[in-house]
Amino acid sequence: MSTAADGSGAEPAAPQSYGDIIVVGGGCYGSYYVRQLHRGRDAGAIGWERLLVVDRDPDCAVATGSAAVEFVCRDWTLFFNEYLGRAAERGSGAVARDAIVPSPLMPHLMSHWVVARARARWPGRAIRLSSLEGALDVPWQRPGDDGTHYVSFATWMCPINCIEPRTCPHTRGPRAWSLPPTVRAFVETSRLQGRRIDGPAILHCVHRAYGVGMFGVDEVLAADALVASAAAGRAAEVLVGTVSHCHGALAVLALGELAVGGSESVSKGAAERLRPLTHD
Repeated sequence: MSTAADGSGAEPAAPQSYGDIIVVGGGCYGSYYVRQLHRGRDAGAIGWERLLVVDRDPDCAVATGSAAVEFVCRDWTLFFNEYLGRAAERGSGAVARDAIVPSPLMPHLMSHWVVARARARWPGRAIRLSSLEGALDVPWQRPGDDGTHYVSFATWMCPINCIEPRTCPHTRGPRAWSLPPTVRAFVETSRLQGRRIDGPAILHCVHRAYGVGMFGVDEVLAADALVASAAAGRAAEVLVGTVSHCHGALAVLALGELAVGGSESVSKGAAERLRPLTHD
């Protein structure tokens, strides 16, 4: 799927064709994204097979509106446990046209799913979110209560419809920053300082059409595959980040030594038991 991942913020080549587009949240942000997506479809810039909006509130703006969407009234974590679990069974190729529209206010749902997958893959293994231990080269960062480390190149409030163009709308100067290479540089520096961090697994939310940013479902599956590979025969730390050029949520997954005879795959029974993440 073509995107503006080069950092230009320009519209990708139209028309774009998606399978599933999943909008996280049906409130003020989600309803805005739905309106913009329909505007893009009406203009011939984007299309999809299914447009899903997930929110646990049956009275949210999308659920009570008239937009043509498939509304799923469910907790986000429970929804993604099932949806991404099925996607993993189908394989990355089958979901290459599926994408997720994150909410600015959501928790780091993708790291939660990757942790849940690891716990189902290795029952009884010590698995937790570890501290970042160090600072990225960004002007604003803060640890969250759930182990997530939030980072931003902006010290100001950005508008919801900013597409992160090469010229920053706030500074009116060149946007000379991007989080994916900054996160990779942090990992490389950590290795040079003696801390072995695998990855990073980066889910890059980039502008797709009409002010709506997304990352691919196949990127989430790649993050899960990275954790499975890195921690297959040893203790490991893997950095997983959901980021745009300007803002991001980072988590370091710490996996202890694998017990002798530990399973290397997610069994059907374990997959069915995936549940919301409880931190150690």
